[in-house]
Amino acid sequence: MPSPTGSVPALSAASATVFSIGIVFLGYWGMYEPSRWRAADNVVFGFALLGFGCLGLVPWVVTSPVEADGNDKPVRIARHMFLAGVASIWLAVALSVIL
Repeated sequence: MPSPTGSVPALSAASATVFSIGIVFLGYWGMYEPSRWRAADNVVFGFALLGFGCLGLVPWVVTSPVEADGNDKPVRIARHMFLAGVASIWLAVALSVIL
């Protein structure tokens, strides 16, 4: 079987990169501080968790089997999940700075 080219490895690599940036953000943000979390902290963590879920599922969706060679539905779904994941992670970063 030939190795995938084009959108499949690009989406997988990009989602892994943004996922790791999000993990660095959570470590820097202070997820492990001993103080009690406020409601704003829960909102930030919720958006980050949503983003991690979307970004973590991108490689699984984009590499799912398809019926025909011309069917690009999984790639389109993975692109939307990638966009939602990136938006959610950056929204969490922005909210952590604002709130």
